[in-house]
Amino acid sequence: MINKKIVIGITDCSKWENYARWFRELPYVELIKLTYKENNFSDIQKCDGIVLSGGEDVHPKFYNKPEYLSILNPEEIKQERDEFELKLIEKTLKQKKPLLGICRGLQIANVYFGGTLIPDIPGAGKSSHSKVQACLPLYSHSYGRQGYDKLHLVNISDDSILKNFIGKDRGEVNSAHHQSAAVIAGDLKVNAVSDDGIIEGMEWKNPGEKPFLLLVQWHPERMKDAESPFSKNIRDKFVAQICGIATPSE
Repeated sequence: MINKKIVIGITDCSKWENYARWFRELPYVELIKLTYKENNFSDIQKCDGIVLSGGEDVHPKFYNKPEYLSILNPEEIKQERDEFELKLIEKTLKQKKPLLGICRGLQIANVYFGGTLIPDIPGAGKSSHSKVQACLPLYSHSYGRQGYDKLHLVNISDDSILKNFIGKDRGEVNSAHHQSAAVIAGDLKVNAVSDDGIIEGMEWKNPGEKPFLLLVQWHPERMKDAESPFSKNIRDKFVAQICGIATPSE
């Protein structure tokens, strides 16, 4: 039983309220929107845990692939957000706060640690993982932006924190992304993969004394089955990790 208030910082995005509703189901959680628009970086001091939300594409210059910029939609890139969140990850780790990355959150974290991204999954010759919308063509980053989440199966690694959290080695998740992790950063390992080979989750390769870190490519905050362990367990176990540590000072 959790009997204290905890504060979770969630990075700003167009669908921030989805994340807020997900956590507000827990009466002991308070939320702070961390946003480059207000540059409220100092508010991390008030947070017990951090969530990296979904949203825009990561600028490819941050993973040393500037040539990818020509195949991306410039309206789907917010360089100021990238800079803000890369700095935020650094501070989160320094302060040993639990970190949960969702969709873009997985991608920006992989970039922070030195990994790279597939800039456009269909453009790389793989099946689309974007939202589904029948009136739009099945191609590239413009596909299905206003549609509904695609559903597919993921396979969970046995030797992973994610498997411990979820209690299953396979299950259905939602999907709404056109980028994904490519080269995995050296400090991380893959803990989930789709049947078509897209990386769906990552965590520390060697946790040791490092702060808690979990990254998932799907959107647990808006899954239709709110009781699915791929949604509820991720939130509840993340919150449990927060409550299991004292917030360190600078």
